[in-house]
Amino acid sequence: MLTSKKVVSRKRRQRSVRKRITGSDTCPRLCVYRSSRHIYAQVISDQSGVTLASASTLSSPAAGSDESKGVDAARDVGRRIAERCGEKQISRVVFDRNGFLFHGRVKALAEAAREAGLVF
Repeated sequence: MLTSKKVVSRKRRQRSVRKRITGSDTCPRLCVYRSSRHIYAQVISDQSGVTLASASTLSSPAAGSDESKGVDAARDVGRRIAERCGEKQISRVVFDRNGFLFHGRVKALAEAAREAGLVF
């Protein structure tokens, strides 16, 4: 199986972070996945094995347009995931960047979620 060095490096970082970070019912894990076109965020309780809330650029009102791309779209996803967590009385999470470097879209999502009220 041929995989790029980029993917192998991300998977190594992902395993390293996942060893230390787990989400509980009281403090779930905010997991971010970034593809070339979209960005996804899930709030997961590893203790119960369930996804408590999710948001992505695919589920946004501007999905399919140019507004659903880039840093602005990531900020929108961050605000929406924080709103959905607020509806379920979740105020504290642990951030799992899923092996992605903390800059660009991942950083924009995290900062927007913090501004909207999530604590991590």
